[in-house]
Amino acid sequence: MKQGLGTADYLFLFCMTSIWIMLFVNIVLTIGGYIYYFKTLKLDLNKPLEEYPMVSILVPAHNEEKVIEKTAVSILNMDYPKDRMELIIINDNSSDRTAEILEKVRSSYPGVNMTVINTTRENGGKGKSNALNIGFQRSRGELLAVYDADNTPERNALKYLVHTIAADESLGAVIGKFRTRNRNRNLLTRFINIETLGFQWMVQAGRWQLFKLCTIPGTNFVIRRSIIDKIGGWDTKAIAEDTEISFRLYREGYKIRFMPLSVTWEQEPERMDVWIRQRSRWVKGNVYVLVKNFKLLFSREFRYVRFDLLYFTSIYFFFLSSTLISDALFLLGTLGLIRLSIAGNTLLLWLMAYLVFVLQISIALSMEKGESNYKNILLVFLMYFTYCQFWLFVAVKGIFQHIRDRVMKLEVKWYKTERF
Repeated sequence: MKQGLGTADYLFLFCMTSIWIMLFVNIVLTIGGYIYYFKTLKLDLNKPLEEYPMVSILVPAHNEEKVIEKTAVSILNMDYPKDRMELIIINDNSSDRTAEILEKVRSSYPGVNMTVINTTRENGGKGKSNALNIGFQRSRGELLAVYDADNTPERNALKYLVHTIAADESLGAVIGKFRTRNRNRNLLTRFINIETLGFQWMVQAGRWQLFKLCTIPGTNFVIRRSIIDKIGGWDTKAIAEDTEISFRLYREGYKIRFMPLSVTWEQEPERMDVWIRQRSRWVKGNVYVLVKNFKLLFSREFRYVRFDLLYFTSIYFFFLSSTLISDALFLLGTLGLIRLSIAGNTLLLWLMAYLVFVLQISIALSMEKGESNYKNILLVFLMYFTYCQFWLFVAVKGIFQHIRDRVMKLEVKWYKTERF
């Protein structure tokens, strides 16, 4: 008698369907990113503007003595008219030498427009969103730029962002590219370097090319002051303030463009425990944003953001659960504890998915000078079985933390990434 399909078989079908849908979407995004890559090669952003807008550069800093001097100096040396920019560093209730170092930098650059805001326990130490709101209140620019305290932007980074937003009034913000400054430190930072390149070219460039959608990262972007005024600043309950403000820009009818010629170099975690805490916070913050904006999925007025809502919901729920279940089925099948009735081509399907993953990331690496080398390609092959599996862990952890905080009505706490 022919045996019917069991629960494990249906789970397997669900997993393969979800995983292959996401793989197909990422293939399409990768193609879009590749097209956009060649378009950016033709851009000329060095022609001077007739009039440069005033830009206020906001840098939140909490206990950043290890990195803040290099960040401040690199920003002050950017190729942008000095009388049309102001640097505002929010020294957010630091207990180290951050204030002392910033004072030394300011005295070394007489005549520059640099302000240091030293917050107290009463008004500071409440996370990045709160610090940005404090800096915004002191700013004068019609454009706001944001850089993290561990960043070293290239000389033209700000100019390229401003040239792009000045040319298109439909843009509410323009985001640049971030690179891994310490990518050669160890295996973890090499994986992070590959991940960030893949994210920016597959997800950011692909989404802009195909759907005119992008998500603001935490650093290297400009945004119109009028929008921040209108929406009331950054959401202090959001620990992924960048994703949250992106959706509010969407809802105001603005677009966010990716400008990869604008580059900043940032420090990434060099230890697994720091990486896990950072990425868990990202997941927790992004889930908060998805829940907050999920109703837009059914709105005709905001139907153009449906792709983003569906894409990120699929990643954090369908793709995550499918990958976890498929890993479990693979392990149980290998141990002989379960038997799949439809498993004739199971190994082939897993192998094909693995090779598609490697191909996608390899294409993204080919869009960065010096990154498409045999060492990185070998790391991509290894990445699927190591780094990506750890991502599953931090994703589950971040979702659990979000649910726990909502159920227990806990105060949201912002974790600052440790510097090295």
